[in-house]
Amino acid sequence: MKALDDAERKPYWLDRPDAPAPLPRLTRDVTADLAVVGGGFTGLWTALAAKERDPSLDVVLLEGRRIGWAASGRNGGFCSSSLTHGLGNGLERWPEEISVLERLGRENLDAMQASLARHGVDCSFERTGELRVATEEWQLAGLDEEERAAASIGLRLERLDRERVRAEVDSPTYLGGLWDRDGVALVDPARMAWGLRDACARLGVRIFERTPVRSVEDAGRLLELATPLGVVRAGRVALGTGAFPPLLRRLKHFLVPVYDYALMTEPLSDSQLASIGWRGRQGVGDSANRFHYYRLTGDNRILWGGYDAVYHNGGLIKARYDQRDATFEMLARHFFETFPQLHGLRFTHRWGGVIDTCSRFSAFFGTAYGSRLAYAAGYTGLGVGATRFGADVALDLLSGQETERTRLRMVREKPVPFPPEPVRSGVIQLTRWSMARADTHEGRRNAWLRTLDALGLGFDS
Repeated sequence: MKALDDAERKPYWLDRPDAPAPLPRLTRDVTADLAVVGGGFTGLWTALAAKERDPSLDVVLLEGRRIGWAASGRNGGFCSSSLTHGLGNGLERWPEEISVLERLGRENLDAMQASLARHGVDCSFERTGELRVATEEWQLAGLDEEERAAASIGLRLERLDRERVRAEVDSPTYLGGLWDRDGVALVDPARMAWGLRDACARLGVRIFERTPVRSVEDAGRLLELATPLGVVRAGRVALGTGAFPPLLRRLKHFLVPVYDYALMTEPLSDSQLASIGWRGRQGVGDSANRFHYYRLTGDNRILWGGYDAVYHNGGLIKARYDQRDATFEMLARHFFETFPQLHGLRFTHRWGGVIDTCSRFSAFFGTAYGSRLAYAAGYTGLGVGATRFGADVALDLLSGQETERTRLRMVREKPVPFPPEPVRSGVIQLTRWSMARADTHEGRRNAWLRTLDALGLGFDS
């Protein structure tokens, strides 16, 4: 497709001439009170919160490549208050806790906004909310159901008919919408990661980039983290390594890597932007099982992603999987079907990358080594906001103190583990096929999806 001809094969957010220079590698043995493994959002928020809780704490953060290089720096920048990958998923799994979870999620987003401002993190934080749109008649009932569910726990979501939703963002495909006005912020994710890196450093966190951790060993009083050129010994360890091969063997049973893809357009002219409205600058997502997400950037580009989540049999993670031309072509076609008035617009960037998902589609937590190591993982693509909550949970678990967070059933319980290969690949591919089929059959879920629903494993995005 001509619109893709000049698109760079790299994440737009990370393709910046003012990207920070790399920090030094670890080249010697060090000792710390807390070692944080992973320089994405989970690790950064954990290190920052640890120093804010106790400024005297000696904290080391270890990142195998560069801060924010993976999922944290190449996502869509949707910073949601939801801790449960949406209200529907939370109601299905933790109905008795959903009011508390929604409150904690909103408090987390408020605290994140305040923290970013306090530390001077300039990441284009815009709390414009999110617009869920229906593009097929069968999706309208889902919007109505979600509005009622939100109202039942005291949340107000604004239901929009065809005319009102098109007055917000004008696409001929829209049949209705549901607007969460303040439960979602939009951010520049790479600048948020880089800003958190600087904030951590100012508080005294020792950060080592290009320092992969190869193993964790119990050395008695301390845990030992082996890296290529040095060993870190720490009394406590927090893991935030996402989809990549975990240092804890047990985690491999709960996590699978799924590839997500996105495009970025060139900046829209004033007339192009006027042709689609979008004065409220909300994030937008459609209501299919295979859904698109899209938003405006500060210079009025459109990020367009989602739909084609790809799992490679065997759970393989390879750099070449970050590029998938068939998916980029499909996403571009869908873009112009949604906004035909933007015909002729070109894409400047195309990229993909792996995210960590689990069978409950939202983060899970735990400890090891006598509660001296804690972890948070499994965010399933909605972690920009939830990682801050995950950091607080990890620190609570390491402290050994019971808190409102650690009392949650969501925190105390694990997701259902995935079966071993090759059954795992078969189950995942059958589920992907079934969800795609449901989208073409007015949302009707086949016998396989109904079975997963009955087992508490179903997911309706």
